[in-house]
Amino acid sequence: MHTKEEKLAAFAEALEIMETLRAKCPWNAAQTTESLRPMTVEEVYELSDAVLRGDDKDLRKELGDVLLHIIFYARIAEEEGRWDIADVIHGLCEKMRFRHPHVFGSGASEGMTEEEVAKNWELIKTKEKGGNRTILGGVPKSFPPVLKAYAMQDKARSVGFDWEEPQQVWDKVLEEYGEAREAVEESGTAHKEEEFGDLLFAVVNASRLYGVDPSVALDKACEKFRRRFTYLEEQTIAQGRDLKQMTLAEMDAIWDEGKAKGL
Repeated sequence: MHTKEEKLAAFAEALEIMETLRAKCPWNAAQTTESLRPMTVEEVYELSDAVLRGDDKDLRKELGDVLLHIIFYARIAEEEGRWDIADVIHGLCEKMRFRHPHVFGSGASEGMTEEEVAKNWELIKTKEKGGNRTILGGVPKSFPPVLKAYAMQDKARSVGFDWEEPQQVWDKVLEEYGEAREAVEESGTAHKEEEFGDLLFAVVNASRLYGVDPSVALDKACEKFRRRFTYLEEQTIAQGRDLKQMTLAEMDAIWDEGKAKGL
């Protein structure tokens, strides 16, 4: 592992490289915060993918890519005379101290549980900016829907708005399921969307209550479907057949073969 001095030197080198790129590379010089945004989103997803795969080498690489974007945004702001990377870091340090009074405060407590810390964290955040921030105000509207639902439910939980026992959520899931079934018999699309949304929201809530990350669970389900459907395609091609000409029962038979193989 590197010393603190070596870490600071590495960070300083990254800052110098960005400064040089902005001055001498046409592509880097042309970028704006708006043009960077979609690329930043892509980098964060690639980081998430590395975490899910447990690929330590790739994780280190993707963290570097995300750090590059942080430095990039800060460099653009510095060139425009608004703020620089030091302001970003100072702001982060100030926020961490403010949100952890049990660690940095005069009345620091070592006896707080993880749940108590999480609940206190949300309450403290509402006091920031003069107390104008709501509990759910910190959930970005641009979050993917499953992540947004999970984040909103978790923030509500942090202030006590939650089921007393996890099993209580199943009645809500069944209620929303029944309403979705009724909605499909109607002609209005808006009502169907509303009821399917409520059902999905309830399922996300159930997964949260049982300690399952719904995004991870759904991703694994998607990858399982990919493996089994790819097997179906490969076997169909190997047999000289056309999926479009096969019956569902014929496709299910090959699907079950893949499932039996542990795909």
